[in-house]
Parts: sequence; structure tokens; C-alpha cells
Amino acid sequence: MEEQALVIALVGVLGIGAQWVAWRTNWPAIVLMLAAGFLAGPVAGEFGFRLLDPEHAFGDLLEPMVAIGVALILFEGGLSLDFRELRHAGSGVLRLATVGVALGWFFGAVAGRYIAFLEWPVAILFGGILIVTGPTVVIPLLRQSSVKTRPASILKWEAIVNDPTGALCAVIAYEYFRKTAETPDASMIQILPPMLLAILLAGALGYLAARAIAWAFPRGVIPEFLKVPVLLTTVIGVFVVSNQIEHEAGLLAVTVMGVALANMNVSSLRSIHPFKQNIAVLLVAGIFILLSSSLRVEDLAYLNWQFGLFLLALLFLVRPATILLSLLGSSVPWNERLFLAWIAPRGIVLVAISGLFALRLSELGYADGNALISLSFAVVVATIVAHGFTIDIVARKLKVTGNTRPGLLIVGSTPWTIALAQEMEALKTPVLIADSSWQRLAPARRAGLPFYHGEILNEATEHTLDLTPFQVLVAATDNEAYNALVCNEFAHEIGRDSVYQLGEAGDDADKNALPESLRGRALFESGFGVSDVNLRQAQGWVFRKTKLSPEFNFADAQEKLPESTHMLLLLRDAGRLRFFTHAARPEPRAGDTIISFTPPRADAAEQAKAKHAIKAEKKGGPDPQPA
Repeated sequence: MEEQALVIALVGVLGIGAQWVAWRTNWPAIVLMLAAGFLAGPVAGEFGFRLLDPEHAFGDLLEPMVAIGVALILFEGGLSLDFRELRHAGSGVLRLATVGVALGWFFGAVAGRYIAFLEWPVAILFGGILIVTGPTVVIPLLRQSSVKTRPASILKWEAIVNDPTGALCAVIAYEYFRKTAETPDASMIQILPPMLLAILLAGALGYLAARAIAWAFPRGVIPEFLKVPVLLTTVIGVFVVSNQIEHEAGLLAVTVMGVALANMNVSSLRSIHPFKQNIAVLLVAGIFILLSSSLRVEDLAYLNWQFGLFLLALLFLVRPATILLSLLGSSVPWNERLFLAWIAPRGIVLVAISGLFALRLSELGYADGNALISLSFAVVVATIVAHGFTIDIVARKLKVTGNTRPGLLIVGSTPWTIALAQEMEALKTPVLIADSSWQRLAPARRAGLPFYHGEILNEATEHTLDLTPFQVLVAATDNEAYNALVCNEFAHEIGRDSVYQLGEAGDDADKNALPESLRGRALFESGFGVSDVNLRQAQGWVFRKTKLSPEFNFADAQEKLPESTHMLLLLRDAGRLRFFTHAARPEPRAGDTIISFTPPRADAAEQAKAKHAIKAEKKGGPDPQPA
């Protein structure tokens, strides 16, 4: 009991700790988790003090723990697959999700058999799993790179679609080989119909469970505080019952359940964001650490020169052939096809599914089944390193680079926000103004600014507005409470430290003030409200930009600007935005561009005269008046 509790605690510390280090350093989280589990397991075991030995600690419970974790990860992945968004990705994704899947499975299986010399059943199952590219790796990679919208969208949706598809391929392959192992003399006709019937029943069970959730949640049948627990329990229940129908059919059932829920327009699904975020992060960390720490040093014997050739074939033959053949005759340009042919990093789903079926194949007597965990780890590390470090270089060479600067999303079309958007556009920062009123957007449209017409809080916005380019949000409508609502809604996606609003954060003692936990960061050190900026805008206040250099520092800039100037933000050389708020003030440095909100030039001239008069008085003599 104590040993199991210690292992659980260590898994949590290592998994979450690795993801925290990844967040701080921008290193791939999967590689760090692999290193943490490997060091705590087989490496430490070589020195006689193995910190983690999940098989010894959990025994027969390890397999069902991993299986349920994989099921929940696949369900969460299915929740990301909204077909309304998929329609905007173009025909390229459809080709990769159909023709590409078949070609990728075939080429991967052939490479596994004739290059890695795996047994045919293991090679075929592994080839199906290799279809998965992994949104948990692809999406962060795209956010940190400079890729055009179309190839980035194709990569993103290929990863989202292929997560459940790869699991389905693995289930079908495993079920076929399990039945042939149990009844070697059985014909194809005897095996396939019952297997397909079981798969259909499992899929129907997942769909019916999704329908039940979609009916119960909006009608208040389930109280708000029980929605996430009920959903979690339902997923596990569907997984277990489906496995009673057919071995491993539960993976298919929970995937269907997730995809079905994502496409049923259930408004109350917004309440399960904690499930999608917190549970998924814990599961990814737990499974990755458990599997990597379960490795034995002898398992690494599979990572020989033959597997090195297999990795090279995967990178330079299997993926390029799959993409180029799938997109023949499509409207995707050749330079984008070549880019897609290179980028295919694998992620947690590959390792999770491989780890689960490695245990199953070993039970069926396939010796090479034990190799799947170490082989899948090697594929993940090799593809993340190869593609992560070369994506920008390849994008530049093939001329598929997009705008690399972080974008600014402004909610609310007002004279103040339009002036701010024009200033940011002049500085080459991507900007978008969103408003639900066509009339309020009219000045922005006349100014030629990018805009989005629609309610930003509407769930349909998630399917029509791509938030990937925008790393900062400013809510500046005429309603401060609405601004707080927008910031609170998008904090989970953009980050609590990257959502800002107009309006001073109220005193904690003020019962009428919105709590800090619901608000965005208050813009300006003074915490200007909506009425404050609107009044100053009407009086002719303007935005000014000031470039700092080693010879002209922040103090010099403050001396040059009027005394009543309010600093809004500074723009780093790389395009990173840092705002001056009521709670924090960024440290200006050489190379930064400061955006300030200043009085009109007439007022500024009067303030400059007053400054000179004060200086002259201090010196005891007259001082020349400024021109």
C-alpha cells in the first residue's frame, strides 16, 4: 500500500514537473517526460536504486490502469473533432484522412516487416498506430513556428482526425490477429462478420451514450457540480461494457462517443473544460511516466541499426510517399505538399496505444510485441527532434512561412480600439477587431482593418474564428462587466496573464467590484476605465510610439513625452507584447517600442513650456522656450 502510494506520488511529481519545465523552457514536454521516467526507472535500476517500478508496485492492476487512461485520452481527443471546423480545412485533410490513412498504414507495415524485421502481425498493428501524428505535439509546434495558414490548418486537422483513426486501425488489426490466434483454422468469412458486428455494436453504444449526455446536460437532469464526474464515469462505463462485447472495442466506443458529443451542439459542454484540460494533462503525464519507467534496459536491444534504418524510412520514404500520393491532383501547391511530406511529429497517443497493445500482443505469443513500447518512444523522440528543430528552416526554404509575430485580438469596436489597431498594424503586429454590431464595425471596415462580425462568446465562434495567431486579448467594449466576462472565458485558452481589459480592478472591500479571479489584467498603470479612454479620445488624445536604444532609454522617453502621458504597452523586437497594468510594469530595454496614450499636441506643447519654465526657475535664469 505504501509503495503504491509512493509510486503514484512520484508519477505525479515527475509528470507535472516535466510539463512545468517544458512550459518554462519551450522544450517538448513529451521528451522531458520520457527522460524523467527513463531516469527514474531503468537508469536508476542499473545503479541499484530503481525509484519507479510500476509493474512491481501495481502488478495486474497496471494493465487496466493504462487501458482506462488511454480510453480517456482518446475520448478527449474525439471531443476536439468538430466536423464544422473540418469543413474549413479544405479537401487536403479529407484526402489525408481517407487515402492517406490507407497508404500510411500499408507503407508503415511494409517498412516494419522488411526493414525493422518485425513479425507481420506486429508490423501491421504498428503500421496502423503510426498513422497518428498527435495534436498535442503538432499544435504547439505550429504556434511556435512561422507557417502559412493552409499548410498549418492541414497539419492540425490531420493530427486531430488521425488520433481516433489510428486507434481504430489498431483495434481492427488486434482483433483480427487475436481471433486467428484463437482459431487458426478459421476462414476470413468466419472471422470478419462477427468482428465487424461487434465493432458496430461498440460504436452504437458510444453514440447512444453521447446522445444520453447531450439530452441530460442541457435539461438540468444532472446538476452542474456532477457533470464532470458523470461524464468521466460514463466514459469508463462505456469502455468496460464495450470490452465485454469484444476485446479492445472499448477504445472505438469511447472515441465515437467523444466525436459524437463534439458534433451535437451541446451548449453545456462548456462546463467540461476542466475535464478536457486538467484530466487530460494528468492522464498524459501519468501514462507517459508509467510506460517509460516500466522499460527494461534489455528492451533497448530492439533499438539497433535495423530500427535506425526503419526510422530513416519512416521520415524519408513512408511519410513523403503517403502525402505526395494522397494529394496528387489536389489544389494544394507543390511547395506545401513537400512541407507536409516532411512534418509529422508523433505524440502521446502513439505511445499510449503502443504500450497497451504491447501487453496484449505478448499475451497472444508474439515476441516482438514487447518491442512496441521502446520502438514507439524512439519514434516519438526522433520525429519531435527532427521536425521540431527543422520546421522553420524547411518552411523558409519552401516559401510557406507566414507571420511569426504574436497577434492581438481586440474585442469591441470603438474609436479608441480602432486607433490602437491602426497603431499595431503600422508596427506589423497581426490584429483583429471583433464585435457583434455591424454598425460599430463600420469605422473599422472603412479603415481597412481586419475584423470579425459575431458574438465572441458564442460557441459557434469557436468553429469560425481561428484563435491560433492571437496570443494576447484586449476586451475594450463599453461594458466593463462584459469585458470581464470575455477575459474570464478566454483565459483558459490564451492564458490568464495574456487577457486584458479596460476598467480599474476594484478594491477588495468594495462589494460592487468584480473579483480579480473573473477579470482580465487592467490596462494602464492607473487602471483607466472605458469612460476614461473615451473621454480622452474625444479630447484628441492619441497613441504615440517611441523606439528605445542604448543611447535613448526609458527615462529619456519619459522626459520627452508629456507629463500626463500613460504608457500602454511595449513591443519587443520579436513582436512580443508587454502591457503596463495596474499590477505589473514591464522592464523596458533597448530595442523595445513603447506605445503611449498622450494628450493632443497643443496640450503637450503647453506642458513642455511649463517644464522648461520650471527648469529655468531652478537654474535661476531664463531658459529658451521650445519651438
